[in-house]
Amino acid sequence: MVTLQRRLQTLRARHARSLGFTLIEMIMVIAIIGILLALAVPNYRTTLQSAREAVLRDDLFQLRSLINQYTLDKQQAPQSLQDLVSAGYLRQIPVDPFTNSSSTWQTESSDTLMSPDQTGGGIIDVHSGASGVGLDGTPYSSW
Repeated sequence: MVTLQRRLQTLRARHARSLGFTLIEMIMVIAIIGILLALAVPNYRTTLQSAREAVLRDDLFQLRSLINQYTLDKQQAPQSLQDLVSAGYLRQIPVDPFTNSSSTWQTESSDTLMSPDQTGGGIIDVHSGASGVGLDGTPYSSW
């Protein structure tokens, strides 16, 4: 009877040990996860920056297009980006994806006229107020 109980205890102990993971197995899994993260994080950051740059390019294209439309329609260039909102060309001034603000846009003004009917100068171009450099090496403020 005692021998049978010992055998059962031994079998239970072996069975209990075989249910868990060894320390080596755990270290290997953690190392593999670490390597995968080390490869994925830089790609993720580059993808995020690329997406922000695409949004910035699109915002600049739209703002420049609307400045031109406003100037041709009103025969006067807008004096601020808020004029585009007031006149209904925009619902609101877009947020610069790098500064996270709609008030950091840098505008260029000129007295140059786009058409003979234009009565006055104003904003002719807009740039980002971000201080960073794009993936192509050019500063965002020059886009």
